Amino acid sequence: MSGDQKRIDEPTGVETTGHAWDGLEELNNPLPRWWLTVFYITVIWSVAYWVFMPSWPTLSGHLQGLRGHTERANVAEALDALEDSRSVFMSQLAGADTLDTIQADPALFQFARQAGASAFGNNCATCHGSGGQGAPGYPVLRDDDWLWGGTLDQIRYTLQVGIRSTNDDTLFSIMPAFGQDGILDKDDIKSVVEYVRQISGQEAETAFLERGETVFQEQCVACHGENGEGLQALGAPNLTDVIWLYGGDREALTETITYSRYGVMPHWNERLDEGTIAALAIHVHSLGGGE
Repeated sequence: MSGDQKRIDEPTGVETTGHAWDGLEELNNPLPRWWLTVFYITVIWSVAYWVFMPSWPTLSGHLQGLRGHTERANVAEALDALEDSRSVFMSQLAGADTLDTIQADPALFQFARQAGASAFGNNCATCHGSGGQGAPGYPVLRDDDWLWGGTLDQIRYTLQVGIRSTNDDTLFSIMPAFGQDGILDKDDIKSVVEYVRQISGQEAETAFLERGETVFQEQCVACHGENGEGLQALGAPNLTDVIWLYGGDREALTETITYSRYGVMPHWNERLDEGTIAALAIHVHSLGGGE
């Protein structure tokens, strides 16, 4: 319930507004002076802002303000300044031929790692993972197992030309589809699978090992080596460790030998400049697996 009669509140001597709820009357106290001062300052500030800065929208755009301020111009200017500061380092990276050259300059090395991490996130993380942890069919970049070599120069070259890409100088290797092409029958494939499991330290069925070793020596040593340790010059993986690009269980090995694998990595020399490729090589090399 509310009333509409104003009166003076006896305890405080303040006039009421005439509003009452359940016996409680509203006093007509003025706003605090500090609050009014701040309010008037904000009003004056807003008017000044409308005059000097971009503000109200119009049919053709917005009020520009007397200062002609625009964040687009500020961003463009900042980007130009950033590009100018980066260009010096990028030129040095593009011209560096060894890791020692880059590491000898702490500022350049730090820039390379940061620029490489950014480029990796934009271009490589989709396949290799944000931390280079890889996935089935996509190599781990944090270990010491490299199909085509893990030195800085080898990593840089791989980035430039790609693997089985459309670049004329691409790194290229191909494994026969031994089952699909009729080179080996199912028993031969079963035998060589067990032999590969045995040389990689896995449990294997001993009854197939003798035949599997014979098949391996006849069909596989040209690329993987007599002991199965692989050949980087051919991009042939080491079969004696526990690192498998497509899996080392019987099912995965059988599929690999039967149908082969044909992974592709793009060549980046037409998409990224030499400085960025060098920075990427530094970043990949520093992930923990560079040779």
